[in-house]
Amino acid sequence: MVLLALPHAAGAAVRQIIRGAGFGHGIGMSQYGAYGFAKHGYDYKQILAHYYQGTDLSKAGSADIRVLLQTGSRTATFSGATDGGGHKLNPAKTYRVKLSGLSRVVLFDPKGKQLGHFDQPLDITSSAVPLRLNGRAMNGVSGGHYHGSLEFLPSPFSGLAVVNVASLDDYVKGVVPGEMPSSWAPAALEAQAVAARSYALATDAGGPVFDQYPDTRSQVYKGADGEMPTSNAAVDATAGQVLRYQGQIAATYFFSTSGGHTEDIQNVFYGAKPEPYLTGVDDPYDNISPRHRWQIRLTTASLQHRLGSLVLGKLRGVKVLQRGVSPRIVWAAVVGSRGSVRVRGTALRTKLGLDDTWASFNRFATKQKPSVPPTQTTPTTPGGGVQGTSSALLRGRHPRLFPKVFHPGKPARLYGSLWPAPKHALAKVQKQARDGSWHTVGRTRLDRHGKYNVAVTGKGFFRISVGPIAGPAVHVS
Repeated sequence: MVLLALPHAAGAAVRQIIRGAGFGHGIGMSQYGAYGFAKHGYDYKQILAHYYQGTDLSKAGSADIRVLLQTGSRTATFSGATDGGGHKLNPAKTYRVKLSGLSRVVLFDPKGKQLGHFDQPLDITSSAVPLRLNGRAMNGVSGGHYHGSLEFLPSPFSGLAVVNVASLDDYVKGVVPGEMPSSWAPAALEAQAVAARSYALATDAGGPVFDQYPDTRSQVYKGADGEMPTSNAAVDATAGQVLRYQGQIAATYFFSTSGGHTEDIQNVFYGAKPEPYLTGVDDPYDNISPRHRWQIRLTTASLQHRLGSLVLGKLRGVKVLQRGVSPRIVWAAVVGSRGSVRVRGTALRTKLGLDDTWASFNRFATKQKPSVPPTQTTPTTPGGGVQGTSSALLRGRHPRLFPKVFHPGKPARLYGSLWPAPKHALAKVQKQARDGSWHTVGRTRLDRHGKYNVAVTGKGFFRISVGPIAGPAVHVS
C-alpha cells in the first residue's frame, strides 16, 4: 500500500481511475444481452432458458396486478369513469376524491357535491375508455390513462393511495415498452414479456395495499399511454406464459447490461439464499450495449469527497477484497492514512454513483523533472519522442521497440507508479498532438511494484498508458 502515498511534488499529476462493466444489479436477464441473442437468431424460449437455467415455461392463469400510482396527497382527481362506488358517473366529467380523517375517503362530483363516503377502498371503473388519473404519478406520467380500475384508499405511507388494478397482460403491456425499446427484435420483446409477467406474480412490494411500484423499485409501468404495437404483439404472442422453477413461479430479475457475465444473486442481494436459476452465466452478445465497458477518472480529492465517511484520514485507494463470479465486487476496502474500512460492493456503487459493481480501481501518478545533462544521449523511437530507462532495463530489448538512434537533446524524466501493479508491465509513452489525439512515441517497463522512470524529449503533454489505462497528462516545457 505504500505506493499509494506518493509525495505531491511540483509537476505531479495523480488520477484515480475506475474501470467498470455493465449497468444494473447484474442478476438474471441482461436486456442488451437478450437483444444480442435475438439479433443472432435465438427465439425467446432459448433466451429465457439461457438466463434462467433450469426453469420451465407454463401458463399462469388469470390474475390482477395492483400498481401504486400516487401517494402522499390528501386529494386526487380522475375522469373517464362510468361507475364509482355504485354511483353512475359521466366519463366526460372530472371527479375528485378526498381523504377524510385516517380511514375514510369521500367522492365529489364535478360541482363539488358529495356523492358518498367510503370506509372501504373506493373502486372506480369504466365501460367506455381507459381511466385517466390527473396529476403526476410515481411513474413520471402526468394525466395518464390506465386499463382496469382505480382504487382510492388510505395510504400505508401518508395521505391517499391511488392503485391501478389491471389484468396481468394489460399490466405487462404497460411494462414491456417501459423496460425495453419497442423497436428491438421480437424475440427480445417476447423474452421481456415473460420475465415481466413472472416477476409481477413472484414478488410483492406492498403487501395488502398494492403488489408493484410503477418504477424501478419494481418494474417501469407506463399504463395504456406507454403501449406500443410491437411490444403489445410480444405480450400477445406469449399470453399468460411465465417461468417456473420446481413448480413455483420464478422471480425473474432483469437489468440493462451485464458487461459479459451475469452474477449469482447472493453476491449482489446480500442475505438472499442462492437460487440455481439466478446464477451467473456468460453473456456473449452484451457487447452491443453502450455501457458494456466504462471508465471514470477522478482526482484523489474528488474520490475522497464521494466516499465521505468511508475514508479514515487521507485517502490512499480502494482495494477489492472479494469478487463474485462475474466478477462484481462483493467486498472492498477503502484505504486511508488512518486505517481501512470494509464496504459492500453495492454500498461502494451507491457512494460513487457507479453504473455497476463490476469495477476496478487504479491510482496512476506521474511526475516530471529535468534529468539528463545535454552532453548525454538517450535512445529514441521513430515516433519522435525520447524513451529511456536505466541501461539495465534497456538491456535485451527488442530492436524494433528500442532502435539504436540517438538524439543530443535535453530530456525530462517522467516517473511515478500505477497501483495495483499490472501483470503485464510494458507501458506506452504517449504525446498529445495538436488535434488532441495521443500518439505513442516510446515504450518503457514498470517494475514489479508498478513504478516507472522514463525520459522524454520535446515540449507538450505526455502520459504513460498501460493497456486500457491511461495515466494523467503532464506538461513538459
